[in-house]
Amino acid sequence: MGLTGWYIHHHGAGHLTRFRAVRPHLPGEVVVFSSLPEPDVLPPGTRWTHLDPDNDRPPGAPDPAGSDPTAGGLLHWAPLGHAGHARRLAVIAGAVAAGPVDRFVIDVSVEVALFVRLLGVATVVVTQPGDRGDEPHRLAYASASRVLAPWPVGAHARAAEHRFVEVGGISRFDSRTRDTEPDPGTVLVLGGGAAEDDLADRVARASAATPGTHWQLAGGSAATWLEDPWQALQRAEVVVAAAGQNSIADLAAAGARAVVVPQPRPFGEQVATGRVLAARGLAAVEPAWPADAAWPGVLERARSLRPDWTRWQVTGAARRAADAIAEVGP
Repeated sequence: MGLTGWYIHHHGAGHLTRFRAVRPHLPGEVVVFSSLPEPDVLPPGTRWTHLDPDNDRPPGAPDPAGSDPTAGGLLHWAPLGHAGHARRLAVIAGAVAAGPVDRFVIDVSVEVALFVRLLGVATVVVTQPGDRGDEPHRLAYASASRVLAPWPVGAHARAAEHRFVEVGGISRFDSRTRDTEPDPGTVLVLGGGAAEDDLADRVARASAATPGTHWQLAGGSAATWLEDPWQALQRAEVVVAAAGQNSIADLAAAGARAVVVPQPRPFGEQVATGRVLAARGLAAVEPAWPADAAWPGVLERARSLRPDWTRWQVTGAARRAADAIAEVGP
């Protein structure tokens, strides 16, 4: 099997969560490259290599956003004269030169995908929903040995025809079984890994507007973060979540009735997922966080759903992703 490199983007917790779901099914050694802090516990056979951030701005330094970061539209982020950007790529190059690295998973970065391929390593590029038809994405996909889509077959337009594989929604709860029935009147809000300053206040107002319900916030801040929300997912009569890929896969694994509120993201990523969920009758999809007075009706819509979450193809998705990765390289 040899050595697999794996780049994990530092925004939010989703890319790391996806890695943790797939890694147990992937044989061989893995070296991770990321600007995220190294987790306290890594899977066996896994090493963590920390990368300098590529968007820091030392005192007195110019804003990197003003240093042609797109190279005239060919890339997303490669600012001229940025020491952190240069150092992170140098670390990757050094590891490849010391290798051999047999394959490299990129989740996600156009620049890392192209750079690693220029170093002569086969790449597996993880794609995301939304409009990815811009030149940088098309370059990354065209250069890849495999484009891995963590959604069910046919859910979104194909991001690339070139070696494209849809594996289903990848959830960390894939192997678990439901052993708890929902508690009537319980609402769980999944806040995600990124801080949301006013989320607790919005949840408190929604709770006040829905007498007879008990609301729980999981995530959105360190104080409410749940490392393992599986039991909370099972107990909730309704789950409120954004439309990130990991959140939706976790809803599917739990068979949850859900209110999904797509968040503004580049390339319309979550809006695209929201459209698919609404069309398939899998969730009550709201274009924005509902007004306080609207919540009773929104929750009732979610309670009335009978979603067939098997259509999200979560069972076996992490293993299918690992198999697709293992097929790449020498």
